[in-house]
Amino acid sequence: MKQITYAAILLITSTTAHADECPVAPDHSADVSGVIAQIQQAENEQAARLLSNQLWEFWTDAPDESAQAVLDRGMTRRNAWDLLGAIEDFNKLVAYCPSYAEGYNQRAFAHYLRQDFQAALPDLDKAIELSPNHVAAISGRALTLLGLQRIDEAREALNQALELNPWLSERHLLAPGGPLAPPGEDI
Repeated sequence: MKQITYAAILLITSTTAHADECPVAPDHSADVSGVIAQIQQAENEQAARLLSNQLWEFWTDAPDESAQAVLDRGMTRRNAWDLLGAIEDFNKLVAYCPSYAEGYNQRAFAHYLRQDFQAALPDLDKAIELSPNHVAAISGRALTLLGLQRIDEAREALNQALELNPWLSERHLLAPGGPLAPPGEDI
């Protein structure tokens, strides 16, 4: 049993160093677009939230078992607030699977939680480049830009996310008096 565990760890460690060995991530773009269309037609926030949870099933479907193991471990570490450990895992994932959007999105989230907004922003940009309808990355970009006090860009990013999902909880940031309220409505 110890040999199998050691072999699995060796496989994950050795494959993370070779980006050319990562298979192409599953193409869930049609599924994501379908769920987004349903969200846009949702009658209330609760219905939209249930649909939004389905998006995570697609986004977190890693290209292979090795990538999935590293993603899952990184997310577990992040949830336990071991942010540096999570970033270490997401670094391995991005190195192994540079065309897998969720590796960048998860690393950005860990950086965001550390309030390292400068480090989070390029990862969010890359995640969105790889997955243009990644609502969570787009709204995360808005929050990161807000953290950087780049208000106009944050407002623009949040509006882009709300076009995809008008029920996002972050929408309150655009309300009168909110930090991203349109000029003239911020008082």
